[in-house]
Amino acid sequence: MHKFTLASFALALALPAAAQEEEPVTPGSVVASASAEEWVEIAADDLLVMELAPAADGSERRVVIQLMPPPFSQPWVENIRTLAQAHWWDGTSVYRVQDNYVTQWGDATEEKVLPEGVRSPLAGYESTNGAATEVQMEAMNPIELGHLLEQGTENPEYRRNRAIQEHLRADPYAEQTAFFMGWPIAQGGSIYESPIWPIHCYGYIGVARDYAPDTGTGAELYTIIGQPQRHMDRNLAVVGRVIEGMEHLSSLPRGHGELGFYAEDEEHLRTPIVSVRMASELENAPRFEYLDTASESFASYVAVRANRDDPFYTVPAGGVDVCSVQVPVRPVAE
Repeated sequence: MHKFTLASFALALALPAAAQEEEPVTPGSVVASASAEEWVEIAADDLLVMELAPAADGSERRVVIQLMPPPFSQPWVENIRTLAQAHWWDGTSVYRVQDNYVTQWGDATEEKVLPEGVRSPLAGYESTNGAATEVQMEAMNPIELGHLLEQGTENPEYRRNRAIQEHLRADPYAEQTAFFMGWPIAQGGSIYESPIWPIHCYGYIGVARDYAPDTGTGAELYTIIGQPQRHMDRNLAVVGRVIEGMEHLSSLPRGHGELGFYAEDEEHLRTPIVSVRMASELENAPRFEYLDTASESFASYVAVRANRDDPFYTVPAGGVDVCSVQVPVRPVAE
């Protein structure tokens, strides 16, 4: 982690001085004051809409998932698009809920035939050097691209990136952590020598698999419903995150079978999946946007999350874990 003082810069990033005097700066106030130009709309082909069977009170249960962008996990992401376009998940279920770990869904019978072209990728869980070098350099911009391009310290984007790094806590699972196109990522070392990878934060979606060398197809998916499960990084594919309706997956009855699978006498607890569709297939599809993680407002957001000093807090933490920096996502205003 870079060790130089950015306190004055972080303070300047937060909000204008007049606003600071009027009311305490909070993560919410930073997000609320972000300009329209700092928000990025998520493409409809990157949104997956899952409709679960209605709750006991008859209310609808919709879960919206944002899929992972290149260069990460693309063989599985393409499988997921194929599965959704084939309506393969319709009639399957949520069949595993393990407390403080995962909720998992797909075909509990393991007998449903996969659509043509869907197979277990012969791919790793990291983005490595070689053909992807240019993409990696872009991806690692929050950590060191400014230096690699010999940008001076007065360059605003360079300074924002360094400010974000100053506030991220040292990570026990990676040499460095950062943000790329709205997603938290990790890296092992120098950009020229080490791979980068997506990570398992709360609400993030992974691909279930059997023992290695099996890598899963994407037909069986899980989401983290407890503390971040970082030991799973680079052992399973991360393919997306829940951006709406997480409560419908995190509040389900826990399974009492092995690893949280519903036991034979609990099969009635499985939550039926009515449909899974790409947003691009739907009329009146939901639209969302995220706060650009290369923006000034996002740098301010990280600084404030790391140093809460509004009236409720008496001891600012002085840093923040990468998974505790939930990238702001909101519906697009019509």
